[in-house]
Amino acid sequence: MAIFQNTPLMLAIFAIFFAQLIKIPIHLIIERKFKPELFLSTGGMPSSHSAAVTALTTAIAFESGLSSPLFAVSAVFAMIVMFDSTGIRYQAGQHALIINELRRDFQYFIREAKDWPEKDSQEKVKELKTLLGHKKSEMFCGAVLGILISIIAYQF
Repeated sequence: MAIFQNTPLMLAIFAIFFAQLIKIPIHLIIERKFKPELFLSTGGMPSSHSAAVTALTTAIAFESGLSSPLFAVSAVFAMIVMFDSTGIRYQAGQHALIINELRRDFQYFIREAKDWPEKDSQEKVKELKTLLGHKKSEMFCGAVLGILISIIAYQF
C-alpha cells in the first residue's frame, strides 16, 4: 500500500476530485442551474486537468526541489497538458458546436423535404460532445487551484 504514501500522487488525485466537485456550485452560481452531472464531465470551470498537473508539479517541487530532474519532467508535462486543454481540445469542442448545428439543420431539411418520419429519442444520434476543452481562464483557475492544494498540504 505504499502508493497511498505517495503525497504528490494523492494530491494530484485530490485536485481532480476537488476541481470536479466545485464545478457544480460554480455553475449553479453563474448559470442558476444545478447540474450534478458536471462532476463526471470534461471542460468547465475550473480545469481539473490543470489542477491535477499543477498540484503534482508543486508537490514534486516540495519533495525534490526546483532543480531536480523529476520537477523538470513534471513541469514540462504540466505545460503540455495545459496547452492541450486550452488549444486542441477547446477547438475540438468548438468544431462540435458547429457540426451539431449543421446536423440539426440537415435533419430539419430532410423532414421538410421528404416527410421523413420522426424517430424516437433512442434512435436519434447523440450530440457530439462540445465540452472537451477549456478556456484560458478555466485553465488558469485550475492551475492556481492545484498549486494552492499542494502548498496548503505541505504547509500543514
